[in-house]
Amino acid sequence: MRLSDAALAQLLRAREALRPADLSERLASQRGEAEGGCGVVGLAATVPVVGRHILVPCSQMHNRGNGKGGGLAAAGLAPEQMGIDDARLASDYLIQIALLDPMVRGEIAAHHIEPVFEVHAGYRIATIDDYRDLPGLEMKPPDVWRYFVRVREDVLDRFIEEHGLSALPRQAAEDEFVSQWVFRFNARFYATPPSGRTPLGQHAFVLSYGRDMLVLKIVGYAEDALRYYKMDDVRAHVWIGHQRYPTKGRVWHPGGAHPFAALDIALVHNGDFANYHAVSEYLAQRSLYPLFLTDTEVAVLLFDLWSRTYGYPTEYLIEAMAPTTERDFLMLPEEQRAAYRAIQAAHIHGSPDGPWFFIIARSLADHGSATGWQLMGITDTSMLRPQVFALQEGEVSVGIIASEKQAIDATLASLSHEDARICPIADRYWNARGGSYTDGGAFLFTVTRDGALTCTNKFGDPVTTPPGQQHHLPLIHAAPAPPPAMPAVPSAGAPSSAEAGPRARTAPVQTPTARGSERAEAIYAEGARLVSSSRYEALEEWLTSVRAEARRTEAVRPAILEGLTRLMDARLPTGTKKRASVLALLHRAVYGILRDAPAVNGAVLLSRVGWSDRAMLTAPQATEQRLVVDARGFPMEGPESLSRFLVHAGTLGWTAFTIFDAHGQRFIGSGFGPDRQGMRIDVYGSPGDYLGSGLDGIEITVHGDAQDQVGQIVKSGKLVVHGSVGQTLLYGAKGGEIYILGSAAGRPLI
Repeated sequence: MRLSDAALAQLLRAREALRPADLSERLASQRGEAEGGCGVVGLAATVPVVGRHILVPCSQMHNRGNGKGGGLAAAGLAPEQMGIDDARLASDYLIQIALLDPMVRGEIAAHHIEPVFEVHAGYRIATIDDYRDLPGLEMKPPDVWRYFVRVREDVLDRFIEEHGLSALPRQAAEDEFVSQWVFRFNARFYATPPSGRTPLGQHAFVLSYGRDMLVLKIVGYAEDALRYYKMDDVRAHVWIGHQRYPTKGRVWHPGGAHPFAALDIALVHNGDFANYHAVSEYLAQRSLYPLFLTDTEVAVLLFDLWSRTYGYPTEYLIEAMAPTTERDFLMLPEEQRAAYRAIQAAHIHGSPDGPWFFIIARSLADHGSATGWQLMGITDTSMLRPQVFALQEGEVSVGIIASEKQAIDATLASLSHEDARICPIADRYWNARGGSYTDGGAFLFTVTRDGALTCTNKFGDPVTTPPGQQHHLPLIHAAPAPPPAMPAVPSAGAPSSAEAGPRARTAPVQTPTARGSERAEAIYAEGARLVSSSRYEALEEWLTSVRAEARRTEAVRPAILEGLTRLMDARLPTGTKKRASVLALLHRAVYGILRDAPAVNGAVLLSRVGWSDRAMLTAPQATEQRLVVDARGFPMEGPESLSRFLVHAGTLGWTAFTIFDAHGQRFIGSGFGPDRQGMRIDVYGSPGDYLGSGLDGIEITVHGDAQDQVGQIVKSGKLVVHGSVGQTLLYGAKGGEIYILGSAAGRPLI
């Protein structure tokens, strides 16, 4: 909503009394911390999603936090779970207050809630009985009280009269009252230093106060916040999560954790502002003052200022956050350049500078009621922080943003395991190009109350998937569960009915008996025909028969895997089928064949090992043996990680590896030492960062996408990626070869 000039002037004057007496001292005392490396994730869906699905990517990115802060936000909630009707949920301010000292609750209710608001519901939200039951929690999270309120009519009338806000629409005046009430509350109960004169300080703070939106955060990890506050089964259309790594502010305190909230906004942030003080001064000139002393707080204050106070459309808001510069600016149309010049002249001294990436959840309100919800990702102009976007369109549409692609895949796998309409692989993955004239460095997923999801870039251009294609709905039988802590070793018996899937109406395909390269070529040719021209059922029936053949005859198993792998790597036309669903079926077949391989220590071509039997590994019995490693259960990094296990296997004499079901494990292929010519590693799934870093002679092939920091400081060897790669590709590399089928994100070949 765009305010008139008179209303805007009244609004800014009404904020002048909020200036803290010790503002200069506050800014001077703000201390710096180490550069951030947080894990952020966001999800938007046309159907409500339960909280345990956002827990999965947060757990996957556990190593991006350090336990000093974690949190989540949800928008598009279920009214029956909130204890209120749909109309109240859409129009009431959902205020959540964290009580650091339970003794102040009586004063808060008696002096700050009841005389000010009409309370339609109010209660303490449920928690587990004992926080010590969660091993990651070292201190008790605060009690949280939830209120659904509107400002009392007489209180609002008095506020409008006292501050001369008659030019404001009444709803805008109520929004401003609530925002100022939150500031005064936090200043009194959180930011005021304790003293004999003012005994309050860091006793309570407002977590969130948007319509149809809530925030929870703790000193701990994001998944601990979700579990402690029993959010596993809470339903919402939009979720965001954050693993904190310290940047600025009270990183040891729940008030310093993410998300940070403003009216109808929750924001999480990975990175660090170099100009925190300049941004704070910019805000102070507009009577906005940070109380939590962290750069993420000033980011959400900026967002609220430019969206709610100034009423900027989304494109201009993003331009103020991340100004377009250099060649990208010159590539814009002249009319757009003129508008951007004006925005930069007015606001560039308030634009966050440095490495940052924001994920923002918004409750979209019209005339005081939430009409939909939005998930937004914005990257800094230089694209200095990792970010991946994904879109799946179908009977259920889903948009996901995360620091790592593997976290997106983990989310989709979790969703798919419970809902047949969701594929475990996205239709599209991409990176935003910061400050660019092509996409503006930002993408938005908007969900309406009638169940539609649209994706657009900064300029409003739509992002879509190929029309006329359908997902394979029976994929609920094929969707992998989230990686278990300890993998189960499947039997080598006949496939279950779930594995076989629905039978086709045509007769099973008769496979030839040729061996070696001829058999691989035959597999590829028949598979390519089925992928391009037939129905899902025929492809599924054929893959079942191929897997049965591989189980029966060990000698032909490598050739069958080679043929199926070529199908995965190829970019074939799929007709009315979604490529994502085709890939999911191929992954199921390949993973099944690899899990059918005999366990370690047999004299076989393919010898399988996993997390549970890794200690049984011995030296290979023949030079042509290949070690098949099930990645489920291996940690992302550290002494027990997959990468360390591979190095150990190398010391035993293994030189050929097939890694499957990778789900974020870092440093694959690193640590083997010098002069490792002749060693070969194939990777299936979603490998983590730093793949192939420090190679000297090894050949690594990724049958899909890789992530950030691929091939850093490579000396020699070969990297083949049948997909895209993330940021800082080949940083500091000195030699070797690399082949990438897709694209590279920011800062390659530095």
